Amino acid sequence: MTRKPHDSFAKQYLKGLLQPLGAAETSRDVFGEMQQVDVWFAPGSTNEQTRQTLGLLGQMVAHPCLLEPFRNPAPILEIRACLSKLFVLQAEEHRRARREKQKQLEAQLPKLWILVPTASESILRGFGAELLPEWTTGVYFLPAHFHAALVVIHQLPVVPETLWLRLLGRDSVQAQAMTELLNLPPNHPLRNPVLEYLTKLQVTLRSRQNLNREQKELAMNLDVVYEQWRQQTLQEGRQEGRQEGRQEGRQEGRQEGRQEALREEIVDLLEVRFGALDAELSTVVERLLQLPKRDRSQLLLQLPSLSREELVAAVNI
Repeated sequence: MTRKPHDSFAKQYLKGLLQPLGAAETSRDVFGEMQQVDVWFAPGSTNEQTRQTLGLLGQMVAHPCLLEPFRNPAPILEIRACLSKLFVLQAEEHRRARREKQKQLEAQLPKLWILVPTASESILRGFGAELLPEWTTGVYFLPAHFHAALVVIHQLPVVPETLWLRLLGRDSVQAQAMTELLNLPPNHPLRNPVLEYLTKLQVTLRSRQNLNREQKELAMNLDVVYEQWRQQTLQEGRQEGRQEGRQEGRQEGRQEGRQEALREEIVDLLEVRFGALDAELSTVVERLLQLPKRDRSQLLLQLPSLSREELVAAVNI
């Protein structure tokens, strides 16, 4: 599912959120099948604070699991494909336990979480998916021996504990979650990392032609996120400069702090847009740093729609 920008975003976003808690791997091959798991997670940390910050997502990944995010409602065949990947991995665990002469407990088998924006009653009924009293609304479990559940994102309650999953929703659900993200305190541990993931998605979408209606609306919503992230990064650069200047007692410290934060922002945006920097793009970074603030900001805002040649020409004027 990595052919589409949002699918790639979802995999990297989930991997980034879960890495503090264990080993998170994207596009893991399923042996014996021409398939890949979107995100494979194996807990390895007892960082309870991070787990609580992740809310419902932290609760879901208490055990080894597969996460399969869908941008659109998942059809029957796709859900079956996810289940087939789960069964292959469960069989691998059984074989490993036999080789190591260990008893394989049902509770230790990998679980599957299928993340969908919406799901029809017929889909839920057909797979025997039901709500459980100990889990929140929107989480539907398949019969016990499957070790699988459908997380219907638009049914999740609008509470902080579900925010990180609702950001993977669609339309008004995702837009509401973005607003909540922007309203988090600036020092929230996940606010800035998630803003950066969304900013990269915005740059990717703006660089593409022939977006459909839903993608255009998403790109417009992400413009607000991008501007917030850009202002936040610049503000942090100014704060770093002031702190460094106070510590060293020199104006140069403030300027260096601002310049370094700005350089890192520009490098990140160019790498998202064009890939790894070569000598020509490295020169572009330095030229952008030398431009007046207004001219530089205008070029950065236009970056998703500029070709490499147009950007080089713009900074060389």
